Amino acid sequence: MTDTDMIENRTFDEIEVGDSARVVRTLSNRDIQLFALVSGDVNPAHLDADFAQGDIFRRVIAHGMWGGALLSAVLGTELPGPGTVYLSQSLRFLRPVGIGDIITASVKVVEKQPEKSILLLDCCCENQKGELVITGQAEVRAPTEKIRRPRIALPDIRLSDHDDYHRLIATATSGAAVRTAVAHPCSPAALAAAVEAAEEGLIEPLLVGPEARIRKAAEEAGKNISAFRLIGSAHSHDSAAKAVELVRSGEAALLMKGSLHTDELMGAVISRANGLRTERRISHAYVMDVPGHPDPLIITDAAINIAPTLEEKADIIRNAIDLAHVIGIGEPKVAILSAVETVNPAMPTTLDAAALCKMADRGQISGGVLDGPLAFDNAISEAAAKEKGIHSPVAGKAQILVVPDLEAGNMLAKQLTFLSGADAAGVVLGARVPIILTSRADSLRTRLASCAMAVLLARAATKAAPGLPGGKAL
Repeated sequence: MTDTDMIENRTFDEIEVGDSARVVRTLSNRDIQLFALVSGDVNPAHLDADFAQGDIFRRVIAHGMWGGALLSAVLGTELPGPGTVYLSQSLRFLRPVGIGDIITASVKVVEKQPEKSILLLDCCCENQKGELVITGQAEVRAPTEKIRRPRIALPDIRLSDHDDYHRLIATATSGAAVRTAVAHPCSPAALAAAVEAAEEGLIEPLLVGPEARIRKAAEEAGKNISAFRLIGSAHSHDSAAKAVELVRSGEAALLMKGSLHTDELMGAVISRANGLRTERRISHAYVMDVPGHPDPLIITDAAINIAPTLEEKADIIRNAIDLAHVIGIGEPKVAILSAVETVNPAMPTTLDAAALCKMADRGQISGGVLDGPLAFDNAISEAAAKEKGIHSPVAGKAQILVVPDLEAGNMLAKQLTFLSGADAAGVVLGARVPIILTSRADSLRTRLASCAMAVLLARAATKAAPGLPGGKAL
């Protein structure tokens, strides 16, 4: 065990007046969230971007006690260190501390009181400009016995800060709203999903369905639809057909599912006579922002293809690669999932994975790097891949996860959503226009993210995919 793995104090007798110690930390949004979580301090001046009148990543004002906590860390771990008893502290907060500020917290011994092993220490925090942000003094009882022991490993705490979600919405709302045919929004939830996306500036909805039912749904949802065009229909099948026709005629650039069944809408979409088919197999993909994972994960297919064939999987991968390009991933790493990472003739999914990789080698699938079969852990964890001796540009770094069938995809996406706190944006690909599928169980974030993703895809259909600000995917 190295010295950096140990923590050691300085006893009262070892300390001299003039001794000093310091720590240096950079304030992050995560620090503010953790401090709020522990302290219960949810002052909007510390947490809310609008209240702080600036970008949450640059200008949120941090609570001064974060700096006080740094001073406490110096006293408790450096000078005097373990065994120190805090008696009192007085601090003055001179300047706000913002996200990205580099803070140096320092303490200096100015007085020793031997009768009770008490130390008085001057305390200060400076930012990267050399400006004082905190000054004060602390009184502590220093330890009289030497302590040296291993540092305690802190728990891994994951926060759902939705940074990628906010970037996605900001990018999608930076342009004009996209006209969207909403098929049968006849329930309060379906109607609200369309109106909320319109309120966010993402879509301009064309509401297709029985007019009386749409107006009743709007009343129950508490939404004003007076600004939106209504296109009457007789029933849900008619709603689907008319919504598809709006797209075929060029009046709408997106299609959105309302309260009808998915198979009703998709039946109209795949109609050979009047649908929205292309040469590609239609498939579904989730783009998921998983807390603690560095990159977005695209999971496909979780909603359309129940048990895809090898040929259908090839199109599913092509669709997912196109989606990855739109969200700023230039050459996505594609993992074809199975239960194992070796080809096993008794497991057809491993044979499909091997064949798909060979298709990519021969140029039949392009735009990404494929590998498979890979088990889920080997696909997303470099440590797991290394443990198994797997060496590839995809293993441990996958950005697209191609599941064996709909059941696996659906379960994986929902596990990440409900157990890991992931944000999800779902979209149907491979048709003439992107199709937005939302359900009553979806959160507002999921509904808006799905609309935002479809908006970016619609714009990318007419011009080069813009990616996202700063070159960061999603």
